[in-house]
Amino acid sequence: MKAQVYLPEDKMIRRGLEALMAALGPVETVRFLTLPQQRRLESVRRHRQWQASLDQEQFFDQVFAARDEQGAS
Repeated sequence: MKAQVYLPEDKMIRRGLEALMAALGPVETVRFLTLPQQRRLESVRRHRQWQASLDQEQFFDQVFAARDEQGAS
């Protein structure tokens, strides 16, 4: 089995940008690199809302009951 060798970050970034430029061109490369990250923030917000409404005791009961049932099988 061949050992995996990682590129230094500067080479990896340079190669990635070269690949993007070759595939997309300069305008679309810049557009791709500046895409907004809104989806991630929305999922974090949803998760925090879920946590705020969570009954911790009931949640733990459900989680650990499911784990105990799997262990008994």
